[in-house]
Amino acid sequence: MDNRETDDIQDTEAPEGFALPRSRQANERLHALIPGGAHTYAKGDDQYPENLAPVISHGRGAHVWDVDGNRYIEYGSGLRSVSLGHAHPRVLEAVRREIDRGGNFVRPSIVEVEAAERFLATVPTAEMVKFAKNGSDVTTAAVRLARAVTGRTRVAVCGDHPFFSVDDWFIGTTPMSAGIPAATTELTVTFPYGDLAATEELLTRYRDEVACLILEPAGHAEPPPGYLAGLRELADRHGCVLVFDEMITGLRWSEAGAQGLYGVVPDLSTFGKALGNGFAVSALAGRRELMEWGGLRHSGDRVFLLSTTHGAETHALAAASAVQTTYVEEGVTARLHALGERLAAGVREAAAAMGVGDHLVVRGRASNLVFATLDEHRRPSQEYRTLFLRRLLAGGVLAPSFVVSSALDDADIDHTVDVVAQACAVYRKALDAADPTPWLAGRPVKPVFRRLV
Repeated sequence: MDNRETDDIQDTEAPEGFALPRSRQANERLHALIPGGAHTYAKGDDQYPENLAPVISHGRGAHVWDVDGNRYIEYGSGLRSVSLGHAHPRVLEAVRREIDRGGNFVRPSIVEVEAAERFLATVPTAEMVKFAKNGSDVTTAAVRLARAVTGRTRVAVCGDHPFFSVDDWFIGTTPMSAGIPAATTELTVTFPYGDLAATEELLTRYRDEVACLILEPAGHAEPPPGYLAGLRELADRHGCVLVFDEMITGLRWSEAGAQGLYGVVPDLSTFGKALGNGFAVSALAGRRELMEWGGLRHSGDRVFLLSTTHGAETHALAAASAVQTTYVEEGVTARLHALGERLAAGVREAAAAMGVGDHLVVRGRASNLVFATLDEHRRPSQEYRTLFLRRLLAGGVLAPSFVVSSALDDADIDHTVDVVAQACAVYRKALDAADPTPWLAGRPVKPVFRRLV
């Protein structure tokens, strides 16, 4: 397939003829120099069908081009970080303005206070904010602060949510725990999402030991009625800190995140991903009483909260401010929901028409859609995911998820649904054969968290 800078996507009927020779060579170069072949495991070529992992040349709006010259409609851009589309002009204008003025100084820049003011105006449930470069730094800072404030050591994480940090307190709980002392892992306990009774039992079992409850306030399903308010009450009653990880929900649920939508205020919250539209910026925000423990205006022990050389680079903070302004002024969150609803309806209709509606399942809030691929017994299947991804790629759709950006238009959605329908026709054939192997053309894709390569 050759779509060099064209709008026509060809060869959707014959993925066997779809090859990525330059991407394959680039992947070999990546693996020779970079452990895992990528700087994020979720971007690894093991997440894609064998020899069909595009290496990106550039992106614009909702589209990306690989080094072979093929154009794709892209979903889940930058692992959900690019929600306005690539090279967004309003964001780039703000970034270029600051780059021309210098980016990192020996003292704080005025941009830092302006970015903080912009953030706290967008997320008025928080009273102070500190910026960093990635989500792991700010979630770990939240845990450290909670431990300092409470004098407790245990951390309770929601076991139904996939990721919180690359740091030992969390990664030690995953199958990729090599190199992490058991003594560290034992200090992290888990609670189930949506189950207040089980969480209270955990807090009672470890009475006066749990420093914080940390969770994504919402996931692929809406919070049960009263659940977040119930967690707030449990945290208060047991004297622990309530932390919302808003890496995904921030801006996508509402401009003020899930806390702004559901009306439950955490003690601390963390933001990232959509905050910078691809530029490296994250934020720890929360109650002044807690955040000041990391400052200079208190009389207690000092907490090494966050201290990063590049955490306040002016261009990244300018990007964050421009992103938030764009969301508020242009109603981006509402647009994401509208696009997602159109896409979800189209995919579900196409899957049902091809007889696989019970096997290709679209889940999640409209602004954050994912899909599950189920086998003939309706069990999650990496093999059927591989089959589905192969067909999407051949049709010019790069979609590890169906998470939308606001740069998509109706034509992009319509084309995606057409390609999904063609993929579902093959999916039906594989289900009828009770064996997707003939359609895989190689090993199946693999889960990110696994003990062995």
